[in-house]
Amino acid sequence: MKNREEIINNYIEGYNSFNVSKMMKDLSDEIVFENIQNGETTMTLNGIDEFKTQAEIAKNYFSVRQQKIKSFWHEKEKCEIEIEYFGVLAIDFPNGMKKGGEIKLNGKSIFEFNDEKIIRLTDIS
Repeated sequence: MKNREEIINNYIEGYNSFNVSKMMKDLSDEIVFENIQNGETTMTLNGIDEFKTQAEIAKNYFSVRQQKIKSFWHEKEKCEIEIEYFGVLAIDFPNGMKKGGEIKLNGKSIFEFNDEKIIRLTDIS
């Protein structure tokens, strides 16, 4: 069995390098992705096709994006990572943030596994 930390590190490396194929390498075809900001769900994706489409679109939002893992916490079929996030906007955003603006935040991601595949990913900030 692959080490879950290796799988998560591979996903993060793919994210940081804008490599969608690397991000998707260990995702289940039935992946459920959820993004939660300030306690509200802002996005839910169901299945590998929806995930890939959104990941390809999101590559255009940033000229630089970097998730840095600060800690791992393991529980049965779940792994939670605490992250520091840094990004530089590649486009103007509807909320008034401008191209070239920087985003810095702390958050966490919860990876749920079924055997060696990620079946659910929840990003919380």
